[in-house]
Amino acid sequence: MNQHFEKNLERYADLIVQVGLNLQKGQELVISAPVTAYEFVRLVTGKAYEAGALNVLTDFYDDELKKIRLESSSDDGLKAFPGWKAKGYIEMAENNVALLNLAAPNPSLLRDADPTRVAMLNRTSAEAMKDFSAYIGGGKISWLIAAIPTMEWAQTVFPELSQEDAFNKLWENIFYTTRTDQENTVELWETHINELNKNAKRLNEGNYKKLHYKGPGTDLTIEFHPRTKWISAEFTNDKGVPFVPNLPTEEVFSIPVKHGVNGVVTSTKPLNYSGTLIKDFSLTFKEGKVVEFTAEEGYETLKNLLETDEGASYLGEVALVPHDSPISNTNIIFNNTLFDENASCHIALGRALTVCVKDGRSLTAEELEEIGFNESMVHVDFMIGSSELDIDGEKEDGTIEPIFKSGDWV
Repeated sequence: MNQHFEKNLERYADLIVQVGLNLQKGQELVISAPVTAYEFVRLVTGKAYEAGALNVLTDFYDDELKKIRLESSSDDGLKAFPGWKAKGYIEMAENNVALLNLAAPNPSLLRDADPTRVAMLNRTSAEAMKDFSAYIGGGKISWLIAAIPTMEWAQTVFPELSQEDAFNKLWENIFYTTRTDQENTVELWETHINELNKNAKRLNEGNYKKLHYKGPGTDLTIEFHPRTKWISAEFTNDKGVPFVPNLPTEEVFSIPVKHGVNGVVTSTKPLNYSGTLIKDFSLTFKEGKVVEFTAEEGYETLKNLLETDEGASYLGEVALVPHDSPISNTNIIFNNTLFDENASCHIALGRALTVCVKDGRSLTAEELEEIGFNESMVHVDFMIGSSELDIDGEKEDGTIEPIFKSGDWV
């Protein structure tokens, strides 16, 4: 490990603690991470204590154990979830814990697993953690998803390289896309967030009733309620502390009216969902619901995702990302949603985000339903943007204004 790499790694850990989580003095931090990430978890833990963390808790897991469980457990075993864990996360959320979800994925881990059993396990976890997910979706507590490479992930991104070279190249691109390869990382991020906020403000001032998407295999119309708003990936938690839940991030986003989506949309990048890749897929919407779908690879996984619950076949997020952006300009398909969604306009199946509703945290479930808010146990982003995507905004009086042309802001 050379000195240059170690410096970038230090900056990455600082970025996670100072900008992503914006950890406050006296606050607790819980880190959810795979066992393979223990060295980086130690580095982040040290940075957290330097920032004044009261305590840093770790929740390690092992994806290989998940694979063994899927292969060996009974159906009843797949439907079991430790109640103490769900209650523990709720208790921590009530005490304003900060959550770091450190992803170190193997995109092909469950390639040969039974999609029905994978869906059963995912549904069990989603149902058990539903109440805690409300803290995340509502931005009530500070949370962050960040990633570090694995050999397996790196090889899917750079199959032409040796395992070691692929691993190092993936690290290089993580540093580049998170701006941690530069000395003034924190200042660069402050400037970047300000630019994203300007784009969100412009969309809010446009007050668009609908967006019309046109591109190869895509002809889609998405409707918005006057009470919804566009925001960047800078949230403010219930304590009034700003945080950035995704590193990297290039998006501004909002939520659609649940029953106001019509047309067809085609993916432009693979979706890695729970250890399985879904490739070259399209969805047809009618009055908000997916009524037809295709997939060249991962059809059964997509089918099970859409059948998770009633809300899984409706949209919960609409995000705009320029094609001319750092992640997109790498010309790399990362096979990881955290990166690929920030290289491309995307939409999400499932749970909507209350942070995108004006005064959303104070509204009841019934009031949210009235404005077309979608509820679900899942929230899964997939990529639909390209250099050939055009997006027009339609105002209440029928006026049409171009927003994106050939994949970029007009």
